[in-house]
Amino acid sequence: MKKLFLSLLGVTALFSVSQAQDQTTAKDKYLNAGVGLAAYTAGGVPVGASFEIGIKENISVGGFVDYARYGYRSGGYKWNYNFLYFGARGSYHLSDVLAALELGNGNSKFDPYGGLSVGLRTVSYNDNTGSDISYNHYGNGMFVGFHAGTRYFFTEKIGGFAEVGYGVSALKLGVTAKF
Repeated sequence: MKKLFLSLLGVTALFSVSQAQDQTTAKDKYLNAGVGLAAYTAGGVPVGASFEIGIKENISVGGFVDYARYGYRSGGYKWNYNFLYFGARGSYHLSDVLAALELGNGNSKFDPYGGLSVGLRTVSYNDNTGSDISYNHYGNGMFVGFHAGTRYFFTEKIGGFAEVGYGVSALKLGVTAKF
């Protein structure tokens, strides 16, 4: 994985060309909202949102928040976990690289990207038995994640996105807005 990331970073640096159609400019803002599939936790349906602002050609930075909850209920007994991930993220938009490698079709509705995130994970546990609510085998703390995804715009401002990576879920699907 490390070699793949370094290779991608090297190709990105070598093939950034200004004549290709640029999908992301310093003025673009993106808001993603979606649901997660393939949660890294034992269950639940994660939901999340991210916001990014273009700061340079093809580079955007911003923040994210993801939440998941899962639990168990049987008779009068119930317990649940709450997962909250939040932090900062940055993305490199690959339209120029794909155009330079003649892999892209110049479609301005298509926005592939990849990036990194850093943030905090908080996990809480509770049940209705009065047991120690500090029981938590998932742990709280910092994490570093990655993401790779694409947006497809149905109109100039509204589209859908799919993203794989590390966070609260392995796959996120949802809607995106560009303004």
